[in-house]
This record gives sequence, C-alpha cells and structure tokens, in this order.
Amino acid sequence: MNYISLKNNQTIALSAIPELDYVSFLELNVSSVKNSGYHCVNYFGFPFAGKIKLICCIANDELQTINVSSSVADAKHELPSFTKNNLVFEKFEREIHENFGIAYKDHPWLKPVRFPFNRYNKEAGIADYPFFNIESEELHEVGVGPIHAGIIEPGHFRFICNGEQVLHLEIQLGYQHRGIEQLFLEKKKLLQRTTLAENISGDSVAGHTTAFVNLWESLCSYHPGSDLQLSRTLALELERVAVHTGDLSGMCTDVAYQLGSAVYGRLRTPVINFFQKWCGNRLAKGLIRAGKTNFPFTSELGLELTMLFNEFETDFNSMSEELFELSSALARFEKTGVITNDQASAVGTVGMSARMSGISRDIRFSHPHDFYTELNHRPIIKNHGDVYSRAQIRKEEIRQSIAYIRRLIKNGPAETGKAEQLSSPQPNSFTIALVEGWRGEICHCAVTDEKGELIHYKIKDPSFHNWLALALAVRNNEISDFPICNKSFDLSYCGHDL
Repeated sequence: MNYISLKNNQTIALSAIPELDYVSFLELNVSSVKNSGYHCVNYFGFPFAGKIKLICCIANDELQTINVSSSVADAKHELPSFTKNNLVFEKFEREIHENFGIAYKDHPWLKPVRFPFNRYNKEAGIADYPFFNIESEELHEVGVGPIHAGIIEPGHFRFICNGEQVLHLEIQLGYQHRGIEQLFLEKKKLLQRTTLAENISGDSVAGHTTAFVNLWESLCSYHPGSDLQLSRTLALELERVAVHTGDLSGMCTDVAYQLGSAVYGRLRTPVINFFQKWCGNRLAKGLIRAGKTNFPFTSELGLELTMLFNEFETDFNSMSEELFELSSALARFEKTGVITNDQASAVGTVGMSARMSGISRDIRFSHPHDFYTELNHRPIIKNHGDVYSRAQIRKEEIRQSIAYIRRLIKNGPAETGKAEQLSSPQPNSFTIALVEGWRGEICHCAVTDEKGELIHYKIKDPSFHNWLALALAVRNNEISDFPICNKSFDLSYCGHDL
C-alpha cells in the first residue's frame, strides 16, 4: 500500500511510512482530497539525509483514520505543485518553499507565509511583501495595520476597493514569528515544552496543550487514566464556552449593539474565573500536563460549576433571544461575509469556518479522543456561510458544550490515577495528534531520531486554513463590514505565525 493508516494519537515507526517517488506522492494525495470525506490535516517537510523529507497526512473522516505518506525531495530541483490540482495545499506548499527553497513550477501564488528567522531566503523581508494589485483609475487601495487601534495582534490587510465595495483583500501575516516549532527541539525538558504548547495561541491554551500532551503520551507509550481524560475534555468545552461567549460580545460591539456587548462580555467572566478557581490561571495555563494533573477535578468544583451554569444559562438564553430577534443586528449579520460551500471546500476550511457552509468537519465527531468517545458528539451545521451562521453556531455550541459538561460531571469526578514517570519517547518514530479547539482542527506532529530526541515538531492551528476564507468572505461587501466579518471568524495571528 502507498500509505499507512493511523488512528488519532497513534505512534508508528518513521520507516513504516511508505516513501513514494514525488509524482506518485502528488497523485495519491491530490486524488484523495477529491473525496468529500477526506481532507488534508498536515503537509510539511524537514531536513533528512541531506534532502527534504515530505510527509502528507490526509484524514479519512468516515473511517476515523489518517492516511500518511512521504516522499524525498531535492531542494535544487523544481517540482510540480499539489496546488495546481487542488487549492487546499496552497499554504502548505508556500511554507515548504519559504523554509527550504523548493521551487514549484506551477504554483499560482508562491508568496512568503511567515518570514521565519531561519527561512531559506533571508533577503526576502516582510517590508517587501509582493501584494497583488490592479492598475485602474477607478480603484483605490486601503491598507490597515499591522498596528491596530485596539488590542488586536499585528497583521496587515490590503484592500482593493471600488468606492466602498471590496473587490479583493490580501492578508499579510508573519509579524510576530516566535520560532515556536524550533524551540520544541531546543528545549529538552517536558515542562518547557508544555509551556511552549500553552503559548502557541493564548486563547486556545486547552486546545494546543491537549494536542501536545496526547501526542507526548502516545510517543512515550503512556495511556492516560479517566481523571486526565475528564480534565482535558472539560477544559476544552469550558474554553469553547468562554471564547464563543466573548466573541458574541465582540460581534455585538462591531454592530454597535451595546447591550449585547455588555451582557455577553459579563457572562464570559465567570467562566474564565472558574479556570482561575480550578488551576490558578484564567486561561487554564498549568492545568493540563502529560502523565499527571496538579489540579484534580473535585466534587466541590463540579458543584460550583453546576451552579455557575444555572445562573449563566438564564441570562445567556435571555440575551440570545433579544439578539437573534433584533432586526437592526440581523440586518448586519444576515448575508454579510458569505462563504459558499464550494469556496469553503476549495480552500480547505476547518472547524466553525467549515460548518457554517454545510461541511461536517469536527474532530470530536470524526477522530474522537479522551471523553469524546463517550459523548456521541454531533456537529452543529449551518448552510448560509454568513456572519449570521457563525453567530448561530456560537450560540448553539455554547448550549451544546454546557450540556456535555453537565453530563461529564453528573457522576462526580473520575478516580484519580497515580502519577507515573513517563518513559522516554520512542526512537525513529512519527506521531500525530488531532484536537477540535473552539476555532477548529488543531494538529501536532512529531518525529524522533534514533535516540528518541525530537528532530521535527510541526504545529497547525486552524487559522492556517481559515485566513483565506476571511479574505474571500469580504469580497463584494462594503469595507465598513470588515470589522464584523473579521470578528465573526476571530482567527489567530500568533497561532498562524508561530
């Protein structure tokens, strides 16, 4: 067989991944994603025996497997691109080109992605980014950022407009590249690496840290007990409730609905304060650890969380009834920032950015882990792909997550297992971990050498897929609709830049 099928959080020998000639490698993976039940969860390269080893991971969402294949490329040789055949690979190949200098003779948009410190061409500077432009006396360009008026992270948005109408948006990121992936190789202590995972994207601490510890435990042949799995599942769903609620507040702010902004903003606070009560940090830093927990979930915490949601739901439901019946708010939400099913499929969106357009893509359903194997999760799907759909998904996922949390804590805390010393990582191995963060699909991959040391660590935040969807969503909208479009996606700058 020309690929090997893995389960989520599975470790295999690196040599078990079939190595194909490049043309066969291209044909295999491009043909795979033509099927609606398949999508690319990661595609990356790393230095290997003087060349570049390419690994492509295609999820089969129906069989709950991940098909992994590889090829070896010489950076000196020009290659045909996956992207010419399917746009979902465009950013993966741009990153490979930026990191290693591999040239693609037919890639339609071969531009820098992140401007990492160790990029292949150090003469390519962020100030010289080659923006697309249209020569016309009737059109004008509007540049926004990278420094913004609020607390938003740095990123540059270049609009081409006809009057107020947006014809094209190009999003340039890479302003805060921190070298996170390289630091995973340089930092040797588990606590250091866990801290790195917690800081990949500050609003997705539970998501990225769960991906890391699940991967690391698999790599060390450790099977977590029910107490650890319960804590991680609770943390993921609490993070979803907190951020979705805060985003509804932000969306109300962007359409000048002050009541909604204030009420949803207030409702977010007790949820993140619960994390503070549980582990001493409102973003859940320190909570999730490989092989142990320093903060077991107790009966007292379960009772407090139940009381919190009893109060939360009353005000949340009341406020949501007001918002979703308010004609002035709905006028700004409905048919604004539309992404069609065809567009969402073409660019490979994940998470809420896929589910808003009728695509059932949710790791909790397709590749479940921890207690999601018992929750029988069903993704919430909308079909209009607009701001309104994204708001509805948030509202309904908040209610769904609260129901899951109630079920998880109904029988009291799971029995606390004995903390065990993890064994050394398996040598010459490959591991993949998928988690459904509140934004969507998070993927971590690791490769070890003959001593079990990391030689490559690859992180993919869902924003890596979804920034292009935002650029498409604002087309043919007025530029004044950009803030609400942007907030309705709420993508991560640092999670993209790494």
